[in-house]
Amino acid sequence: MGGAVEAGVGSDKAAMIRRQKLSGPSGPAGLVANKKVAGIAVFACLGGFLYGYNQGVFSGVLAMNSFERHMGEAVTNSTQKGWLTAILELGAWVGTLYSGILCERISRKYTIIVNCAIFIIGVVVQLASVKGGPSCILGGRFITGMGVGSLSMAVPMYNAEVAPPEVRGSLVGLQQFAITAGIMISFWIDYGTNYIGGTGDSQKDAAWLLPLALQLAPAVLLGVGMIFMPFSPRWLCHHDREEDAVNTLASLRSLPKDHELITLEFLEIKSQSLFEKRTLEAKFPGLSSRTDWSATIQLEAKNFGSLFSTWPMFKRVIVSTVTMFFQQFTGINAILYYAPSIFKQLGQDSNTTSLLATGVVGIVMFIATIPAVLWIDKAGRKPILIAGAIGMALCHFIIAIIFSQFEDRWDTNKAAGWGAVAMVWLFVVHFGYSWGPCAWILIAEVWPLSNRAKGIALGASANWMCNFIIGQVTPDMLENLKYGTYIFFGIFTTMGALFIAFFVPETKQLSLEEMDHIFGSVGVAAQDFERQAAINQEIGLDDLIARMGNESSTNGSTHEKSAVHTVE
Repeated sequence: MGGAVEAGVGSDKAAMIRRQKLSGPSGPAGLVANKKVAGIAVFACLGGFLYGYNQGVFSGVLAMNSFERHMGEAVTNSTQKGWLTAILELGAWVGTLYSGILCERISRKYTIIVNCAIFIIGVVVQLASVKGGPSCILGGRFITGMGVGSLSMAVPMYNAEVAPPEVRGSLVGLQQFAITAGIMISFWIDYGTNYIGGTGDSQKDAAWLLPLALQLAPAVLLGVGMIFMPFSPRWLCHHDREEDAVNTLASLRSLPKDHELITLEFLEIKSQSLFEKRTLEAKFPGLSSRTDWSATIQLEAKNFGSLFSTWPMFKRVIVSTVTMFFQQFTGINAILYYAPSIFKQLGQDSNTTSLLATGVVGIVMFIATIPAVLWIDKAGRKPILIAGAIGMALCHFIIAIIFSQFEDRWDTNKAAGWGAVAMVWLFVVHFGYSWGPCAWILIAEVWPLSNRAKGIALGASANWMCNFIIGQVTPDMLENLKYGTYIFFGIFTTMGALFIAFFVPETKQLSLEEMDHIFGSVGVAAQDFERQAAINQEIGLDDLIARMGNESSTNGSTHEKSAVHTVE
């Protein structure tokens, strides 16, 4: 028990010492002051932007007259329309499955480059649909989805491992803003290109080809730029390239490689790497020492299997996967994927007006993410998730009531139509500050150190699969259920609020050991911390922290005496 406490304290001390000894600023100011870190931030933005843009662009394309004219029944038939949209999410689900293996085997850097190439191939195949028809859109979006799914995991992983600890939180915030910015910009690009060649029957194919083609720019920039980026120091260390890891860290931090801050950060990385290796060896003796592809795949499979091995661990699986299920069944991606069609159904009969209303969705979602960054650690996860779910459910039910009353007479009740549109916008606000960021934070916090990576991957996989289901069924629901669609999503969103209220613990400021008590797996976190503490002692990390801590204390005392003497 003592070892567990010391391990946690040691990590806190290392962070404190780093802050004291840094000569430059931290947080957002650190991004501006450090050009190399700023470059990393750009790549975080590119990866997030690419993900967000791809999420939003196709909704506007589906609503364009030239696309409908070119694709024929593939767009007018609601089931086939669902496949055209949802096939990307199915590809992304596949991408998340192989991403972890690729990141470990060929490095984070090469995984990003490979998946940029996959993404680009998918976009080119989509553009070929101007000659090849709906089959090219289907195949291209599946391939593009594979790239998106893998990049959505590999890019944040790379940036988190390359960035200095003092700006890592800022990079996470930038990544979230980049995703929402990508969604917002894709909506407005759709709105702008809708006018190419005029509207109606005079609209040209370039109106929908251009928004799809523009995806190539950030993908090419990210892929080419990654060629000149360093490998992740953590990946280098994990693959026994310690000298390369130290040199890379020194270059990234613009410090000599024998600087004590470089040594401190390297030993922290080495400690984490050894922890993972020894944990795997304890779980799967013999298998973890092999380096072939077969062993890697077997380890991935056995690691995922271990999440279901005991009831306390399975409870965490339920929290992660069911939270992601309810995140998607709030209907958020039904809005993002089919917003123009939804707004037309709510009385906005002009294609231009529906696309304009869709553009506002992007803006309000972008703005609504700001409060989440400011409040999440003060208000807690549960209150924000419950409040957001209640707000979204009320919006759904109000839309259903308005729809049911004015479905056949929107022309004479414009105010009712705009009232329903406003409820869609308010729904997006409630999602933006709550289930958008908080669901991802929650599923990262419930896992012990030894299972966190696989647990998050399982949650991401559940997210993409539910995402696929929503994309597939929404057109049929809008056509057949009509206002019942909003009742359906309202009921599931209410169930999500109840699930969070009665099944999910508050994770704000809980230690991993406290999390063990909540989930009934007492001892897992303690074992993890004891293993980590033993490694820290073995590689000299504890001694270095103690020595640097004493130096900081001595320097602090000297500065205080000097200040007192000056005042006297």
